[in-house]
Amino acid sequence: MVTGQERIFLFLQGPHGPFFGRLAKMLRAAGAKAWRVGFNAGDAAFWPEKSSFIAFQDPVDAWRSTLENIVHEKCITDIVLYGDTRRIHAEAVEEAQRLGLMVHVFEEGYLRPYWVSYERGGSNGNSVLMNLSVPEMQKTLANAELDMPEPPAHWGDMRQHILYGALYHWHVLFWNRPYRNFEPHRSLSVAQEFRVYLRRLLLMPAIWADRVAATWRIKHGGFPYHLALLQLEHDSSFQMHSPFGCVTEFLETVIEGFATGAPTHHHFVFKAHPLEDGRTNLRREIKRLAIAHGVGDRVHYVRGGKLAQLLDHTRGAVTVNSTAAQQVLWRGLPLKVFGDAVYAKPEFVSTQPLPKFFARPGRPDGRAYRDYRHFLLETSQIAGGFYSARGRRQLLRQVVDMMLAPEDPYEALRTGTAAPRQQLRLVN
Repeated sequence: MVTGQERIFLFLQGPHGPFFGRLAKMLRAAGAKAWRVGFNAGDAAFWPEKSSFIAFQDPVDAWRSTLENIVHEKCITDIVLYGDTRRIHAEAVEEAQRLGLMVHVFEEGYLRPYWVSYERGGSNGNSVLMNLSVPEMQKTLANAELDMPEPPAHWGDMRQHILYGALYHWHVLFWNRPYRNFEPHRSLSVAQEFRVYLRRLLLMPAIWADRVAATWRIKHGGFPYHLALLQLEHDSSFQMHSPFGCVTEFLETVIEGFATGAPTHHHFVFKAHPLEDGRTNLRREIKRLAIAHGVGDRVHYVRGGKLAQLLDHTRGAVTVNSTAAQQVLWRGLPLKVFGDAVYAKPEFVSTQPLPKFFARPGRPDGRAYRDYRHFLLETSQIAGGFYSARGRRQLLRQVVDMMLAPEDPYEALRTGTAAPRQQLRLVN
């Protein structure tokens, strides 16, 4: 029987919105206890039970010792966090390992948008998946059964994601006086972050029109093209698990490779991340570099939108380590990656030099990738989402039992103790 008796969870920073609060409520219903450390007014705003909220208002250098004190005073057994690379979370993971605590890591889904990732100990470049080979996954799958749904073509709860982000930063901007020592884990100030989210909300109609026009020109251009999947420069996967210090370095590398190796009638399309906020002028940088390498009339830029529309006609894709690359592989398209990624397995990611990849890209092993995807859907990928109400309900039906189980998702599948998975439902 799955029970939370004698389990005491400590929540750190989570996705914007009410997900962590709802998760704690269900863990309490299972018999566990839950506490939350808040680092700013945004954290406090989305934690409904104030009696279990612990405000951390000291300088960040005091965090490690404060965490140790909390663990001992509250008899913490588990730590829950969203992403494992920001300083407070990285230090918490180190302390948890030293103290023998279980670490539960949530992240955006490796097979997003209608799944989220739940792992133990680390995610992305720190995930258990980094050290698992495809043959090991295939061996574990021997007794697993799951019909794999088609990858959806759009993000399920983008509007709620942006809205909760704006509300979170509004609280930090106007109600953060008790947290004078708070240091954002990103380079922008809180006021700048708030303006970025607000600007994004206000400009959504104009961005939509620009995206539709650019996509139409590409779809009806009649030329073969390659696709670059861009990421947010401040995203932890880009910052911590890639060889590039900034997105401009990636742009220059791939445009030079395209200019050197691609046939002269091929074009190159750069697709921005759906949450790209303009803090770097990508359109200007791409145009500048394309002209410098003599391919200015063959390079295009699309501001977000549905990836499937562009994948339908592309010859292949390049990225640092975007999770959107999973859709590329699912379609059997050639893929070149530069950073550490859980899907960067030799069976289905190209090892060709970049000019040769653009000249004649090698196709992935489709069967190997299907087995890999099957393995993820049986383990760390959970149907649902953090931001929409329907997505949260769907996620909570599955993840609480997984958190209370003695084995992590990968070990549970290997030992035959993994719980049956839900059928996927759209989370609009």
